[in-house]
Amino acid sequence: MKKYNLNRRDFIKGSAATLALSSLGANAMTPTKNNGQYNVALIGTGWYGTSDLLRLIQVANVEVVALCDADSQQLDKAAVRVAERQKSKKVPKKYRDYKKLLKENKLDLVLIGSPDHWHALMAIDAIKAGCHVYLQKPISVDVIEGEAILAAARKYNKVVQVGTQRRSTPFLADAKKNIVDKGLLGKISHVEICCYLHMRNGSNPDLQEIPANLDYEMWTGPAPLRPYDGIPHIRWWRAFNEYGNGIMGDMCVHMLDAVRWSMDLGWPKRISSQGGIYVQKDAKSNISDTQSAVFEYDELNVVWTHRTWGAAADPEYPWSYIFYGDKGTLKCSTKSYDFIPMDGSDPVHGQPFEMGNQYPEDKTEEKIEIHAANANRAHMIDFLEAIERGGRPVADIEQGHISTASCILANISMQLGGRPLVYDPKTRTVVGDREATSLLMREYREGYIHPHPDRV
Repeated sequence: MKKYNLNRRDFIKGSAATLALSSLGANAMTPTKNNGQYNVALIGTGWYGTSDLLRLIQVANVEVVALCDADSQQLDKAAVRVAERQKSKKVPKKYRDYKKLLKENKLDLVLIGSPDHWHALMAIDAIKAGCHVYLQKPISVDVIEGEAILAAARKYNKVVQVGTQRRSTPFLADAKKNIVDKGLLGKISHVEICCYLHMRNGSNPDLQEIPANLDYEMWTGPAPLRPYDGIPHIRWWRAFNEYGNGIMGDMCVHMLDAVRWSMDLGWPKRISSQGGIYVQKDAKSNISDTQSAVFEYDELNVVWTHRTWGAAADPEYPWSYIFYGDKGTLKCSTKSYDFIPMDGSDPVHGQPFEMGNQYPEDKTEEKIEIHAANANRAHMIDFLEAIERGGRPVADIEQGHISTASCILANISMQLGGRPLVYDPKTRTVVGDREATSLLMREYREGYIHPHPDRV
């Protein structure tokens, strides 16, 4: 087998974002505002929000002026970490109310790492405040929220980069360029995407007193107010459809987006899904533990499967996307790829490499996804380059919306017994299906107004 362990030369050739990452060190970006420096805020200072911000600090000349979180302990911890890492060593201002943060600070960029149920309102408010936005995936909990974010970004001419960083993963960009784009797979008419990770929370915590450090009303926002039964923002929230779209919205969105990027695909022609809670019935969690979905394109099916129990179909690729062509097979994950030609020629293996010498802080950072660090840095650089040149980033909000909404539509299909759905983004309806159309926009809790693309 040919082993394609990317070295620096391979890395530089991978993509525009990769080239920028290899040639630009920290503080190398040259913004047009604020004397060559971007003023930045982070809303949602949990694990991945803070990780995104630390990657940005590594590759750009930024001043983190403000942080926001409903949990004061989480907020304080993030403020200390940011002060240690940013050049000025200043402690960012801390907020519990993101609207106050946006009102009181002149910002260029806002990173949003809050739970999914807050994404739409926060993103739209940041855009309307004049900020470019880095928005974690999935961009929304319902389809109309996504349409509204897209409409706001276009109306106010702001760059929105979505955190689907497979598009900026150097070794996966190589697989796309040198295998998919060059036609080495032949005709691709079947793609499998999957997640077999045991990531569905199986606990049943008792009701608890809300801790003094958490503003639970603020944390809940437009979502239903569940009885408090633990720290919801430490991933417990992902166990509930009140706050997100389960493993379909969390994990399928990445793999579907990577396939769409690799093959230059738009909206699926039709989406169907089946599943439910088949095995792990004792937990409080109300998201599916077993689900399959088909995203149909012309002479191509992209087929999703997840199980939070049992063994993975391929232990080497438990969360992955796999192309089947008439000339070969290409398996891709966050940690490697393998190309197996049908003609008997040598297979090709690719994987990421670490940049520990350039970014030694990676080695000691708490909870860092080391295999994703290069991708996230490149994704941030691509975001800033789009701002500078006035163009669209690689994971533009429209692409993030298509991938997110497709996963939401799969969940709607499952809810409706698996019937196929055809979504029309022009009319924002499910064609010929009033019941499915009625589920494109969820009901907000009293006191919150659901955004609409015609009124942003």
